[in-house]
Amino acid sequence: MQLETYISDLLYRYECVVVPEFGAFLTQGISAKINDETNTFYPPSKVVSFNEQLKSNDGLLANYIADVEKTSYEAAVKKIEKRVRELKSYLAQGETIVFKNIGEIVLNNEGKISFEPSHNLNYLTDAFGLSQFVVPTVTREVYKEKVEALEESIPLTFTPEKRKTRPYLRYAAIALIALTVGSFAASKYYVGQIEQHNQIAQEEANKEIDSKIQEATFIIDNPLPSITLNVTKQSGNFHVVAGAFRVEENCDKKLNELRDLGYNARKIGANKYGLHQVVYSSYESRAEAQKSLYSIRRNHNRDAWLLVQKLK
Repeated sequence: MQLETYISDLLYRYECVVVPEFGAFLTQGISAKINDETNTFYPPSKVVSFNEQLKSNDGLLANYIADVEKTSYEAAVKKIEKRVRELKSYLAQGETIVFKNIGEIVLNNEGKISFEPSHNLNYLTDAFGLSQFVVPTVTREVYKEKVEALEESIPLTFTPEKRKTRPYLRYAAIALIALTVGSFAASKYYVGQIEQHNQIAQEEANKEIDSKIQEATFIIDNPLPSITLNVTKQSGNFHVVAGAFRVEENCDKKLNELRDLGYNARKIGANKYGLHQVVYSSYESRAEAQKSLYSIRRNHNRDAWLLVQKLK
């Protein structure tokens, strides 16, 4: 059984994948960064780490294996237990365990597990299609240094030029400034008059509307009974996603289909790729969301997945 393949699949969707009685692989998002020495730009990504203290079976890995291999949950648990015994045996013999696209695990001198993550695969789905790239070095500082060197080796002297004075240009400049100031003052006065006129007209219109409202009389012989509606607003940062659609009409069709089946479905808007997302429901805690996800994957849609996102 290629255990690392199943773990890798789940790391795209979840921040924690527990291998029972062995440890947990965790992911943490990091921002885009730049290596100043190599001029390399790196996209945002997820860094994988390992925690050997988290060993309790949360059912995530076993359920996924059972679903992919079309077997029972109990059979999947036994396969995991067998693989974990093999891994522990390899570690005890001093071997290095390589999890493809995840990292390498080995026992250190103190008998503790040491994990070295792999950087071959980016598990951040929002950065899908983005790769690192290198830009050429900007050489403007080199040119600046060359110019400074030339200035030091070839001193420049400036000879003042005698110019004939033209006093009429000075008077023309003064007249131009006076005309500009006068035009600005006249324009400001004209705009002020227009605003004052508009304000007076608005006040008169408001008075006329108020008087008409006071004169009107509304008589309802058979008033309708009042109705109280209790509307529950969905909230939470954990969403069970049913699908993402390029065409919004398909998104609406999926929404109506889920509501007809009794799900509390809704649209949560488009993602950064322009795909319109429909969720079965949203939850306040990860535990509630995962419980709902397992039920939905078992009974309705095995391609449903969990999105962790704070909605605006």
